[in-house]
Amino acid sequence: MRALVKNIIRTGLLFGALSLSAVAQDISYKNKNALPEIGVVASNALSLDKEEILGDVMMRQIRGQAPLVMDPVLDEYLQDLGNRLVIHADSAKFPFRFFWVNNSAINAFAFFGGHIGVHTGLIHNAKSESELASVLAHEVAHVTQRHLARKMQAQQRSAPLALASMVGGLLLALASPEAGMAALASSQAASAQMQIDYTRSNEEEADRIGITMLARAGFDPNGAAGFFSTLNEQYRLVSMPPARLLSHPLTESRIADARARAANYEQVRIPKRLAFHLARARVMARYTLDEKFSLEYFEAAVEKNDYPMAEAGRYGLALAYLRNNKPQKARPIIESLLAEHGENLFYLDAATDISLAEEKFDEAIERLQPHLERTPRNQVLALNQANALIEAGQYKRAILILKDFILVNEDYEVAYQLLTEAYKRAQDRKDMHQSKAEVFALNGAYQRAIDELQFAYNYTGESHLEKQKIRARIRQLREDEERIKRL
Repeated sequence: MRALVKNIIRTGLLFGALSLSAVAQDISYKNKNALPEIGVVASNALSLDKEEILGDVMMRQIRGQAPLVMDPVLDEYLQDLGNRLVIHADSAKFPFRFFWVNNSAINAFAFFGGHIGVHTGLIHNAKSESELASVLAHEVAHVTQRHLARKMQAQQRSAPLALASMVGGLLLALASPEAGMAALASSQAASAQMQIDYTRSNEEEADRIGITMLARAGFDPNGAAGFFSTLNEQYRLVSMPPARLLSHPLTESRIADARARAANYEQVRIPKRLAFHLARARVMARYTLDEKFSLEYFEAAVEKNDYPMAEAGRYGLALAYLRNNKPQKARPIIESLLAEHGENLFYLDAATDISLAEEKFDEAIERLQPHLERTPRNQVLALNQANALIEAGQYKRAILILKDFILVNEDYEVAYQLLTEAYKRAQDRKDMHQSKAEVFALNGAYQRAIDELQFAYNYTGESHLEKQKIRARIRQLREDEERIKRL
């Protein structure tokens, strides 16, 4: 999936001084004791249904403007890690969705409806999976305790949408400074942004609940204190701290509290987890290190045997070779790794990229097929197979796989991107425009989505059923726009 993912990643800088987690804090900090009890949190200010709608709207904004990493392998790892925490969370009201932001800042943020964004810089700098998981657990706690909704409850004088508009602006500012600050200005929230303060009770609550969640899920409860120490070491002498410290102030008492809470749990020795180190190597080789340096880094790491797990170091080197257009050097590494772990999705994905780079399309298809038969809707296998089939000119097979996948993953943009490409190469203009419309809709560009559907309408010929279908979808998109206006 290397070439496709590379084309889908949005470029841009993050406005590091802002974090949506900070918006979940008390902007005025004048009456923090007025927050409602958790059991009746924010029900008057924002219903759960409306929170889900707002989360969906904001996620569409993020897709359209943020430098997201749409990488099925990394997505699967992150969602699995997040789910391992969420099943041990109390009051989880939503199906949580975790996604990657392509930025080197050490940060993560949460917003409405169970959406949690994780910067690539976070896993790059984490020393263990427990450290990474501690940050995710903290953000999950912000969501389960509805800190953002409680902010609305505490500010009854402000209309919910006014605050939601401000939050949306701050969220976009995380990913695209120009778009984000424009959104702030349009919502007249620029001055409010300058008033951001930090509700210590929210942070303490998220720390406490997060560490409990961490321990219940089988991670090292010292992961939070370890992560705090990592931040302290790296930024002790830096004049401008990273976004994570601006939105989550790191005091000595907070570190001490994290250590004290962890001490209440049985101390455990967590073995190194290969999946974490593979994901970290993938992020470094493809996203956080530049092209040339990624190769130099992993060559040295493998030669000196000083990468945390040797197998992950070899994997990172293979990806670095691929990124530097040297698939012939990547091949023996991945083949040897597959000989050890033939079902590993990280390795199967890389093997597919090698085959496609060498134009050995049938090899990629045949390698993936038995795995896909066992787990037909696995996102790594299905999307890699569809990509390989498209490159091999087998568009009908690719389209069948993608349509089946979309039935249960209706908001996965990479699938629609691939489907659009398959229809395009098959010269099926009607379905190409319809698929492209769904890409625009996922990015919140409803008018452009409608335009694509109108293009598709021109290719329906005499099919009354197809005309009806397209008209119905146009009506639905217009209703979605109106629903947003009524929030």
